[in-house]
Amino acid sequence: MLILVSASVMSWAMIIQRNKVLKQASEDTVKFEDKFWSGVDLSKLYNEVSARTAVTGLEALFKSGFKEFARLHKSSRNAASVMEGTQRAMRVALSREVERLEKSLAFLATVGSISPYIGLFGTVWGIMNSFIALGAVQQATLAMVAPGIAEALIATAIGLFAAIPAVIAYNKFSHKVEQLENAYANFVEEFANILHRQAVASGEAN
Repeated sequence: MLILVSASVMSWAMIIQRNKVLKQASEDTVKFEDKFWSGVDLSKLYNEVSARTAVTGLEALFKSGFKEFARLHKSSRNAASVMEGTQRAMRVALSREVERLEKSLAFLATVGSISPYIGLFGTVWGIMNSFIALGAVQQATLAMVAPGIAEALIATAIGLFAAIPAVIAYNKFSHKVEQLENAYANFVEEFANILHRQAVASGEAN
């Protein structure tokens, strides 16, 4: 039961923390998309993003892509090679962001999966001990076995108490991460198209 209580406390702490992180990520995504599509100069936006010490979400993808694009564009006028390197840099940044968002979800999934079984094991063990004690007396009464069985069933209840919130949170957070991942992937494609047009136009001008 101590294991189940500890798992429940840890899962609730992670649920609160993940909820805060994912909510902030969604707000930052909407905010950055509004700024990006407002027609702001990309170089100015890059300088603004780079001035911050830590960037996440779409800002991290934008910073990674624009930085690599600017670096490759200085050394090559081949639009295809420039875009290949730029997209590769953004894919790496996308993978890191998804990994950051998925942090702790595996623990919630584990708690949701095994807690009922741990609780059931505790219940079986408690009932088994109650019947062993019952067999050691000549005359058994309900008052003798009821406390032990009731105590054993508490383990199942605690297991369900730990598992149900963890499963609900895992499903909710997984769906949210999937939505954010799709939004990030769409941004990468749209941003890559913009940079590709710039690379082609620059190559034609030269």
